[in-house]
Parts: sequence; structure tokens; C-alpha cells
Amino acid sequence: MSAHGPKRRKLDHSLHNLDIDKEVESQYESSLSSSDSELDTKFENGSTKGVTSQNVAKLPKLSRSWSKPMPTKDMYTSDMFQIQLGELLAEVRPNYEKVTKRVEKTLRRLKQVIDYIPARDPQPIYEAAESFQNDTGVAIAWPDSGPTPDLKYSVAFAKPEDINVVGGFVLKTSVKNEEPMVIDMAVTMPASLFQEKDYLNYRYFHKRAYYLACIASAIDATTDYKVHVQYQYQNDSPLQPVLLISPVSNGGEDDFLNSKCSIRIILAVNSAVLEIEKTLPWKSCIRSKSSDDSSTSLPVSSPVYNATLRAESSLASYLKLLHGTKAKADGFTTACVLGTVWLRQRGFGTGLCKGGFGGFELKSTIALLLQGGGPKGRPLLSGGYSSSQIFKAFLQFLTSSDLTKTPLILGGGNAYDQKAFKTNTPILFDTLRHEARNTLELLNSTLPEKFASTFISKVDDTLYEYDTVIQIPVATSLKPKDHTVNAMDRLLHHCTKLYTALSTGLGDRVRQIYPKTLAFAPWTIKLSSPELAETQDIEIGILVNPSEAGRAVDRGPPAEDKKAAAAFQKFWGEKAELRRFQDGSILESLTWTEKGQSRSILQQIMLYVVNRHFDVEAANASQFIADDFDHLLPENRASITAPLALFQPSMEAFEALAKQIRELEGLPLQIRQVSASCADLCYSSIISSTQKGTHGPEQPMDITVQFEGSNRWPEDMTAIQMTKVAFSLKLGELLEEAIPGLIARLGLENQNPSQNLLNASFLDIVPPNQPAFRLRIHHELELSLLSRRLQDKSLDVHSREAAASAIAAHKRTFVHLPAHTQAITTLCTRFPVLSPSIRLLKHWCASHLLLGHLSDPLIELLAVHTFTTPYPYNPPGSIRTAFLRTLAFIAHWDWRAEPLIVSLGTTIPPAESDAITTRFDAWRQIDPALNRVALFAASSLDPSGIVWTERSPSKLVAARFASLAQAACALVKAQGWALDARALFVSSLADYDFVVHIHPKVLGRAEKKAKPVFKNLAVQEEGDRALVGYDPVQWFVEELERVYGASVVFFYNKSVKDVVAGLWSPHVEARAWKVGLGYSSMPKGKGDGEGGGAVVGLNKTGILNDIARLGADMIARIEVKGGR
Repeated sequence: MSAHGPKRRKLDHSLHNLDIDKEVESQYESSLSSSDSELDTKFENGSTKGVTSQNVAKLPKLSRSWSKPMPTKDMYTSDMFQIQLGELLAEVRPNYEKVTKRVEKTLRRLKQVIDYIPARDPQPIYEAAESFQNDTGVAIAWPDSGPTPDLKYSVAFAKPEDINVVGGFVLKTSVKNEEPMVIDMAVTMPASLFQEKDYLNYRYFHKRAYYLACIASAIDATTDYKVHVQYQYQNDSPLQPVLLISPVSNGGEDDFLNSKCSIRIILAVNSAVLEIEKTLPWKSCIRSKSSDDSSTSLPVSSPVYNATLRAESSLASYLKLLHGTKAKADGFTTACVLGTVWLRQRGFGTGLCKGGFGGFELKSTIALLLQGGGPKGRPLLSGGYSSSQIFKAFLQFLTSSDLTKTPLILGGGNAYDQKAFKTNTPILFDTLRHEARNTLELLNSTLPEKFASTFISKVDDTLYEYDTVIQIPVATSLKPKDHTVNAMDRLLHHCTKLYTALSTGLGDRVRQIYPKTLAFAPWTIKLSSPELAETQDIEIGILVNPSEAGRAVDRGPPAEDKKAAAAFQKFWGEKAELRRFQDGSILESLTWTEKGQSRSILQQIMLYVVNRHFDVEAANASQFIADDFDHLLPENRASITAPLALFQPSMEAFEALAKQIRELEGLPLQIRQVSASCADLCYSSIISSTQKGTHGPEQPMDITVQFEGSNRWPEDMTAIQMTKVAFSLKLGELLEEAIPGLIARLGLENQNPSQNLLNASFLDIVPPNQPAFRLRIHHELELSLLSRRLQDKSLDVHSREAAASAIAAHKRTFVHLPAHTQAITTLCTRFPVLSPSIRLLKHWCASHLLLGHLSDPLIELLAVHTFTTPYPYNPPGSIRTAFLRTLAFIAHWDWRAEPLIVSLGTTIPPAESDAITTRFDAWRQIDPALNRVALFAASSLDPSGIVWTERSPSKLVAARFASLAQAACALVKAQGWALDARALFVSSLADYDFVVHIHPKVLGRAEKKAKPVFKNLAVQEEGDRALVGYDPVQWFVEELERVYGASVVFFYNKSVKDVVAGLWSPHVEARAWKVGLGYSSMPKGKGDGEGGGAVVGLNKTGILNDIARLGADMIARIEVKGGR
């Protein structure tokens, strides 16, 4: 297919059927075929040639497809999976040989410098610190405020026991990133520097900091080999400062800039220095001066401090574990690469500010599970697993194991009480399990596209990931009685405190809470700690449970439960109240309301909890990020709290009318079905029923009526149309008799001779004090007659094409639209924020003058896709996330080469998905210029893919649609948290060749406002209801398109209708004159050559004058690009 041949793209495509074949003794063990392992072995120790794409970290924020979804096959035998896996590994794996060549000299030189640092004799720590800084000018990175004169222990420096390059670079599990790759050099401090009780009260960490400063001073003082030396917190832990060595671009032999690496010098100690029994999680290693050395004298444990001690003394053990596992399990290395990519794309990392679970933790966990953790002490994972199977088994382990409640203890750890390892603040693990569960759900699904969402999509953008984000500023300075010892410790303590309080306060209103703060950047070795602002922001991302978020009353414990009731009252304070409910129960409760409030109920709760349990000033200074999307809809606040209630008057009016129609007596045939066929009746119109008539004449809502079958119907299209007219008249008469004050008017449509095969009539029904309806009659025989006409080979091509167009129009109006309306109605009740999300997307399209080209069902399909196929996210819980994710999908959708396949509530079987893809390929072969079908949008109700996109939008409009979405995403990325949502809806008219401004009086914007007759229903006065269905601007644009559609592309805001913009078609600028050009032309000169004929171009002035005459008093003015 030359028109849309496959392009080399960033990795994208499904990871098919990752399921382990069967379980043996546990859900993690399976009998695996040898071919599975052989497939992954192809990519274990090398990279695919010919791949020139950049690393995964630079990929778009959201997924892009390959050229088309692949048929669902077994993942391990899929050729496409082999290509994807190979390209992924080629993209993310560094060229170790090249990097080693460029950085080896620097590593050797650093080792030499450290080895030759002169020893420093033991000296009291306070004196040593003062003299060291005075002599060298290098500050010591103390983990706390520094030593005091009363400390009696000494510090010294001696030659390291060992210096080795360690970590992912040696294991070859490193992953390329936008930032320079880090190579770890571990320096093992000699055991002679430490004493038995150095595990207490930061003594070890003080000695460590002094040792590190000695190394920093020596490297910085080296004159023959210059590098840039900085301090950095290892894994964001202030207890573990390290040295970050960066290249100095001087062109000398010490310049390793081309390696795109930096070197990190980390410290470790022999495992015998710090006894494991003294540093277990429940031990207290930070004691007051009055405490003795007994572990029972101070009940307050120090688990983070103790864990850091264990990490310092366990480096060699973990290195031995990882290297041993790599030698035994062939799939281990590549599984670690896949897992590291998966973690990084979700924002996880080894640093505490990134969750504390990164590549090292993943590798260690997998290695441990390959050695134990299973039944009877056997391995939980098999060494024979392929890399893909190890990766999925790791996800299964995370999903099914709650390590915060039931720790997994391997080896000799079984001697300890499991309860001692539990944690009450599972911040990281909850988030990690959530992501693992989401990915596993995707991999187990039948969706054809899995690979991109698993490995390629960047999922850690706050505005796209979380439904609500609150930014809370906290002070970084330590208070006199603060138990934290440094700024980072203080921030992490605040994160834990906020997580606990908000989890309790929000309860089931939210699905996940994830607080995080920015890591401290590296700093100069001339300072002991990084320079900090007075306050640091803690960002808390929240995934909302939309079905519960707007709940007005919270039920607490019963009054009889004194302990629980007291705890409830203590937490909520004066907000708690004892209340009797209708079921007779007497419970503690909370009552919330949005009346007179500028915040939603969810936001009110969050601010109340922060105010009461954290800090009043922080609560007052807190701000919600990009929360103004909710206010962009006409009924902004009601759109959030009760989005479907806005349409309840319309739905009730429709149900009442449908019931009245079915109960009518005197009709020739019984009513079989009354169906809704418009956006108003599926909760997705921009303006709800309560606003009808306030933006110009009221527009009726489309419904269809189908009568029972009868052989008395004529078998002629013209006769059928006349019979439908008679039925409509009779139906109108009976309704007017049955409902006092109801107005029924017959209308005609498609009266052009070329439209004689289309539906010719409708009935406008205007009930008193109710929304208006437009009824059309559906008769099945029409489709049969049109099909016969299409198959009649005796007819000319034009007649058969007219029949084909009529069939498409009939199906669209009477078959697909009612079914689509019902499906959207169901989905809007299933996903509470789908309705406002669709409306906001339509509002965006209208603001950019696209709504006249994009049908309502097409826009609804795009919005629904974000909910029914949300991966790698969960279904959106707020309007902002739904809207931005949909825009991102449109921006990255390669509509020329990919079909849109949307599930409308039911899973699309792989065979049907394959058939849709095949149909799309056929359309691209038949119509390579995209003149008939530019966007291909299929669904579970419309596998043809062209019902809502045939002929419109054109490829010009489709390209503009995509470019506007791309511009919107670029604006979101540029402004970030400072995003003003209104800026996304501002459209420039400078891109158009001319703009026709409609006179305000035509739009029906009189000064007098409609007065509501009922509380929830605004109705026009009786005299105005004679104009129901009156839409002069729509008719004006339709006439312009009919007359000038070949030479001008028109755009207008179908919602506001205040301007009509136009672009001149580039195909009619200049061409040879001939009879019957089809548009107004004027001479442009002669063609090239001796026999060149006359050249004509578009008569733009004449066309604009004709438009002005046709519009007459409707037009206020016409602006032309470059003048008036």
C-alpha cells in the first residue's frame, strides 16, 4: 500500500497472551515450552541491527500505534513481538563496549587517586571536622546538623579495602535515559575505622561523611586530571551522601563527555562491621543521651535508619546474589531491562522521591524470588522462565502479595516474627501494586495493542495520570523540637503524615493517594548540604472514585461503639455529628455541601483534613492544579456533582412522550419501538435541556418511531415516503387530541430531485412546558428496496451510486444512530464523568470551528475510547484527565495509517478486530488519496468504520483536527501546573482566508431572558416556540457548502454560530480554462509555451460578493485576510 506503507516508529504493538501456561503448586509456577525461552534468548545478549530510533525515555508521553493493530496470536511466537522486543532492547541498552572505552581511563584514574590518599590519624570528630574544612576548603556532608563538642569518638581515614565498579553497568542491565547514564564505583571502607557501637546515634554516618569528604578533597585537588566533583544524596537519603563525578569539557584525555555518563562514588562497609541483630527494623538505634545501650530502654524503633545501615553493609551480598542469578537464569538480564523500563515509564526509581523502588530493587526482588519464596522454601520463579515470563510473573507477585501486611521472609529470616516487618504507611507499595495490577489486566486482555501501553507510554505526567492534584507548601527549616534531623527527612515525614490523614479522611471517595516531592539536586562540595528555599512543595496525586466523590453524607461508626466513635470525633473534630438515619440507625456522620462553596466536596474534605491534621498555613497556601476545566461547561458545578441530572428533564420528557405515543388509539399500525437518536438524549450535548432556548431558537431532539410490520406498505420508495407523511399527520393529530396545548407540525426534508431516495418528512412535536422533539418514521422495507436497486445492474452507475448513498444515509439515521445513542446512554451511567467529558470535547471542537465537520457520534467515540480502553491508565475519574488524555490520543493518532477501534461496553473479539483492520486496509487501497474516508472510526456497533466519517471530515479538516490537538498538548506540556484551561479553547481566526461575522440579532440573543416555568426547566415563552427548529445560520452554511463546496472549505461554531470562516481550496487557484469548471472563475493570463491557452483562477471577490448577497441582513461584516 503505497499510500500508507508501514513506517519505522517508536516501539508500539501488542504483547500478546503473556499468560503462563498452567499453574503447578502455586500461581507463579508453570510448565513452559522450550520454544518460549528460545525466543527471548535471541535478544538476551545483543541488539537488533538497523534500529536508529532514540531511547524510550524520549518517546511521546502517550502511546502511538505501529501501522495497525496486529491479529491476536500467541505472544511468544508472534513475529511482531520479536521485532518489538528486539527494537526495545536495541533502543534502551547502552553500547557497553563503546561506553567502557570512553570512560575506562577515568575510572582507573579515580581508583588510583583514592588508593593514594594519605591516611589520617584518629582525631575527635568535632576537632577533625573543623581542621579538615579549614585545611581543604571542602565541607563535610553531615546527615544531621553536624557533630557537637561533647561527642568523644574519633574519625580517621585509611586506604579502602576494595574499589570496584558495580551496579547495572557491570550486570549489563542499565537502561538509557534522557539524563547521563550513571556508573557506580563502590569504595569499601576498612573495618578498622569502626567500633562496635557505631550503629548508634549517627556515629557510623558521621564517620562515613568524613571518609567521603576526604575522597572528595583528593579528587578535587588533583591537578593533572580534572573532573567536576559534587555531593549528591544516594537514593534521596540524607544519611547516604555520595560523590557525583561529571566530565569537564576540556578536550583532554580526562574528558569523558562523549561517553554521556557520570560516575557516582558510593561507600560501603564489610557486613561484619554492623551486626544484623542490632539493626533489625524494630530495634532502636537513635537514642537520647539518658538511654543506656539496651535495645529495650527506648521503645521507639528507627526502621529507616536501621534499613540504611543494613544497605550499607549488604552491598557485597547483593552483588553476589545478582551475579549468581545472572549466571543461572538466562532470562534474568533481559527481564530486568524490561522491568526497569516499565518502572521508569511510570515514574518509579530507587530514590525515595520516586517511590524507592527502581532497577536495583527490581533486580534484587526477582533474584530472591528465583531462589525462594515459594511453597516449602522452593523458588517462586523458575530459572527456566524466559525474560517475558519472568517479567509477568513479577507483576503477578506484586499484584497478589500485600507485603505491607504479609511480608515475604526468605532464608533465615523465618526465625523472626512477621508482624515486626509490617508497615502502617504503604505509600509506595499501594502505588506499585496499582500499576502492576493495571498492566497485568492489560496483558491478560484480548486487546490487540499491549506493547506500547506496557513499555513505551510515559505514564508519570501528573496532569494526565491523576484526577486531582493538590500542591501543599511545607517549611524545610527544622523547628527546635522537631524529631527530624534534616530537610529531606522532614519532607518525607510530611509525605507520610499527609498520606495517612488523607487516606482516613477521603476513604472510598478515592482509589489511590500518592504524595511525592522533588529530589534535591547535586550541590557543590564547598557546602555540607544543598541550598534550599524556605518552603518545598509536596505534590499529592489522587485517583478519584467518581461514583462516590460527590457524596454529601458520610456515615461513621454507631454510637454504641464508644472506641470507634471517639476516634471518629477526634479525627473530624467539630465536623462530626451524631445523626439518626431513615433506617433507624444512629451513627456518627459528616455532612458536606457545595451550595455557596467554590470548591467541590472532595476538595473541601482535603483542605479540612490538611488544616486540622497538618498545618493551617499550609492548608491556606495549598492549591489544586489545573482544576478550572470543571468551569468551562455551561452548567459548570452541576456538571461535576450530578452530570446526568442536567439532562433529566429531557430524558423524562422523552419517556413520557414515548409512553403517550404507544398508548395512542386510532393508528393504522401498532408502535413497535420509539428510540432516541440524538446527543441530547444520551447526556452528551454541549447545552443541556435546562439551557434550551437561551442560546437562540430551541432545536428539537431527534427520535425515531418504528411501526409493526404489515404487507399493506407499498413497495415503492416514493409511495413509502407519502405513506410516512400520512402516518406523521395522523400521529400529530392524535397527539394534539391527547395532550392539551401540544403542537405538532409536519416538516419536509431532502426535497431536491437528487435526494428522492432519502427520507422526505418529519414531525415536530412541541409539548407544553417540555422540550421539543423531531420524529421520523423508520420502515424496514426501505432498506430492502434500496438494496435491490443497488444490485440492479440494468441501472446506470449514477443511479446505483445514489442508491448506495441512500442506503448509507438510511442506516446512519434509522439503524446506527439509535443504537449508538443507547450505547452512549449506558456508558454515561457506567462512567460518571463521561458525559461532561464528551461535552467538553465537543465544546473544544466547536471553539475551533470543527463541529460542523465532525459528527457528534465521532466525537463521542473518541471520548469513549479513553474510558473503555484507558491503558496504561485507569478510566478517568475527572473531566481534566479524560479531556487531556483524549486530546493526547488525537494528537498521537496516525489516522492515515491506523483505524480507530472503540469498544462500546462490550469487548471486541480478536477476530472482529482483525476484520476491522482488514477492512481499513481495503479502504486505504481503494481510496489512497483519502478523498472519501479520511478518518476510519469503527466500534463494536459499527465494524464498517465509515458510518460517521464517510465524506466528512475531509483530510484537510482531519489534519487540522490533529494539529490543533498537538498544539493543545504542547501548550499543556509547556505550561504544566500553571496551565490555564481557557487557553486551550481560544481559536485564532487569522488562519482563515475570510471570516463572515453573523449579526447578533440572528442568533436570538435578545436582552430579555427566558424565565423558568419549573425549577429544573427553562422554557421559552409561547410566542417563541413557534420558532422551534428555526436555524438560519445552519441553513446558510448548508447553502454555502452546496454552492461553493468545491472551491471553499467552510468552518463555523455549530454551538455559538457567531462566525463562518472559509479557506480557499488550493486546487482551484490556477488552471487551464475549460467549459463547466464548476466554480466562479476569472482570467489569470496565458499558459506557458506557444500554444498555451487561457489560465483562470478562482473569482474570490465575486464569491465573497455572492456570499454577502446570499446572507443579506444575517451578515454583520466580512473580514478578508489582508484587508476588509
